[in-house]
Amino acid sequence: MFRVLVTEKIAQSGIELLENSGYEVDIQLDLSEAELIKAIETAHAVIVRSATTITKEIISKGKDLLVVGRAGIGLDNVDVEAATDQGVMVVNAPKSNILSAAEHTMALLLSQARNIPPADEALRNGRWERSKWTGVELADKTLGIIGLGRIGKLVAQRALSFGMKLVAYDPFVEPERAKQLSVDLLTLKELMEISDFVTIHVAKTPETVDLISKETLAYAKPNLRIVNVARGGIINESDLDTAIRSGQVAGAALDVFETEPTTKSPLFGHPNVVVTPHLGASTKEAQEKAGITIAEQVDLALQGRFVPFAVNVSASDATETVRPFLPLAEKLGALFAGLCQTLPRAIKIEFAGEIGGYDNKITELSAVKGLLASQEQAVSFVNALNVAKEQGVVIESRNTTTAFDYLNTIKIEGGGHSIAGTVIGLRGDHRIVMVDDHTVDVPPSEHMIVLRNDDRPGVIGEVGTILGENGINIADMNVGRSKDGLGALMVISTQNPVPQAIGEKLINTDGVTECSIVNLPD
Repeated sequence: MFRVLVTEKIAQSGIELLENSGYEVDIQLDLSEAELIKAIETAHAVIVRSATTITKEIISKGKDLLVVGRAGIGLDNVDVEAATDQGVMVVNAPKSNILSAAEHTMALLLSQARNIPPADEALRNGRWERSKWTGVELADKTLGIIGLGRIGKLVAQRALSFGMKLVAYDPFVEPERAKQLSVDLLTLKELMEISDFVTIHVAKTPETVDLISKETLAYAKPNLRIVNVARGGIINESDLDTAIRSGQVAGAALDVFETEPTTKSPLFGHPNVVVTPHLGASTKEAQEKAGITIAEQVDLALQGRFVPFAVNVSASDATETVRPFLPLAEKLGALFAGLCQTLPRAIKIEFAGEIGGYDNKITELSAVKGLLASQEQAVSFVNALNVAKEQGVVIESRNTTTAFDYLNTIKIEGGGHSIAGTVIGLRGDHRIVMVDDHTVDVPPSEHMIVLRNDDRPGVIGEVGTILGENGINIADMNVGRSKDGLGALMVISTQNPVPQAIGEKLINTDGVTECSIVNLPD
């Protein structure tokens, strides 16, 4: 049974999802680093939020660790590089709190513009100060959005409803995409020069630390107001304090800080600075979504299946065209490995047809994962290629948009063996269409037999008799003939596992020349 360590509070619905999936869920909150190292030694998965730091040392102690789950978006508290080096998948819940973060941004924007916190405090302390707290309207003001990703897009949509003019800085967004959102793309300098308000929606990386500093603030339009609900450290707080004191910046609204938790900052002394203690994702709805999403992602990872929100797997955001082929690729890999008995030193994987026009890195990983499924070492999307390399297996893949008998095919070949499959129909059924250059048409199943036999009467009947006498029910069977007409290849799907002893009976049957028994990933 897999053990899932949970070090911070997540939605009960997420805990129940994991328990109902058969995992041992071990909830240990407020652990010290030493306690966390001890707890992670026998964990297969660990789920954290923002308060737990998963360092390289902690990851190295998780000898059975397969996945680190972050219930939220930010990953600055997880050493993703160290996890990748150890073959540990890192997953998050990138869509769980985007709406809450966008709404909190708008709440802070309005609070800053209308001086709501200081006016509230004054009235509670017996001061009726209408003129002192005169604010500004959002309508016809220019909002500069730094980072036009999921949250930035939601903020843009909401700001438009207030009648704001929108500009953005995001080097990764195409101008056409920005135009669809009624946003003009600018350089950071240009944005600072014309914006009345600036909101920040970028991840904290070495490139974005101190993105807003004295150099950037020097370009600011007078009376600029800044809102940050992204990550602390993107704004240099000392430089912002200086800019507010000088009057260059009219105010700020901050939900995140360079050091957290914190109760002391020079910025707290300014009445025109609104602060909240990292509440961007703190809504019941966001916490519920984060808990369920991260539980789902961890469950998929522990099952060895494709994980949409894996952050350290190349092309994890597979297109809708490619995604149906991922389980097929893994099954083909496992069947190919069964045919070969010992993996060849060189294996070629070809993606042909419509899928050949897409990035198939994740599809390649699925196939390699299937190839190595019988290994004692745990193989995941993260470490599949490294495991293959360690075993001296060279994987070569190619894409081609040219297809012949089917719209799309995946073909694996090497060591004198080959196999191909496709996805057909509106239901996306998987079919094996070629084995060792013999044309067949059979769905892959959990239990399969591949036989080479003489192409003569009676062999198929003899095979069926042996299976029937031993309680093996045939679910599907297909026979492909060799080009010379002398031999045939039989592919059989069975409803129950075939013991090796039955395989020995089959290989000793007159007319049967080869027999491979393969159990595919379910």
